[in-house]
Amino acid sequence: MEYKNFQFTFTTSQNPSVVYEHLLEVERWWSGLYNETVLGKSEKVGDEFSFSAGGGAHYSNQKLVELIPNKKIQWLVTDSKLSFLTKTDEWNNTKFGFDIFIEDNTTKVTFTHEGLIPKIECYGGCSSAWTQYLKNLELKLN
Repeated sequence: MEYKNFQFTFTTSQNPSVVYEHLLEVERWWSGLYNETVLGKSEKVGDEFSFSAGGGAHYSNQKLVELIPNKKIQWLVTDSKLSFLTKTDEWNNTKFGFDIFIEDNTTKVTFTHEGLIPKIECYGGCSSAWTQYLKNLELKLN
């Protein structure tokens, strides 16, 4: 369990292409909780965007590193400053994203944050925040 990456899975009746397009628009799913600002692009591999929230509590910059249309989206965190942590750059070089696939006539969406594991300081607070964002996303897609 010490090395298990944070993961969240849900299903939707939406078509994988609808889900994929929704996820590429980061501000549509990573917003609405902590006065977030998303700046930049996330449309093609190499695009970058920054995310800030909580009045400076969280800043991170992400680079889109993998796109498989209607199946997979993955970002690499290239810079982070999480002011509520002892090691404020704990997210640097972690990856997060979505896998999308059909299962039992529904679309299954799995979010994974590689490197967000129980043994790091951020795990409790960050996994809780991810869960809130992802539950909101699930509601929007259902």
